[in-house]
Amino acid sequence: MIAFLKGTLVESLPTSAVIDVHGVGYEVLMPLSSTSKLPEIGREVKIYTHFAVREDAQTLYGFITLEERQIFRTLINSVSGIGPKIALNVLSGMSIEAFRAAVSSGDFKSLSHVNGIGKKTAERIIVELKDKMGPGLPSGSGGSGGAVSFAAGTLDQTLNDALAALVTLGFKQTDALTSVKAAQAMLGPGATVEQIIRACLKK
Repeated sequence: MIAFLKGTLVESLPTSAVIDVHGVGYEVLMPLSSTSKLPEIGREVKIYTHFAVREDAQTLYGFITLEERQIFRTLINSVSGIGPKIALNVLSGMSIEAFRAAVSSGDFKSLSHVNGIGKKTAERIIVELKDKMGPGLPSGSGGSGGAVSFAAGTLDQTLNDALAALVTLGFKQTDALTSVKAAQAMLGPGATVEQIIRACLKK
């Protein structure tokens, strides 16, 4: 099992990163909560990882903090119907503090704002995790899609990055485009990729 990677950051996208560890580049899928905290390209970084093996794929998921990884593992191991993709959406769509508060208070509406989570799934998360969430780490148990390109000149780089991230998170391209434009209109032209994605995930 790969517990963490420590090396040079060579690529950073809203939903993934590539880490060079002694000449080997590891692609790691990450939530927005982690990619937004990555250092500049070329700097050293330490990523806590979860290694998932399926018949058709071997995938590394990465997190800046142990707490993020533990919540990810708790979601995929303790809540039926929750896989890695939705678990990443949860960490991308709301802060750890907001997630813990929603579970502890039974606030299924906040959880259901996350892309891929409906009312029933939100209620199931609350039922199955409420007793496991505390002020610190939850008591959890212990494949990369292709890049999406958009027509050059139609959108600035910030919106292109946000669009690509949303499609990776499961949005249809047309829905992602509509959401991104609405988010930018609401947030203003100075909005960052992270702010746009979070706004879209809360719709």
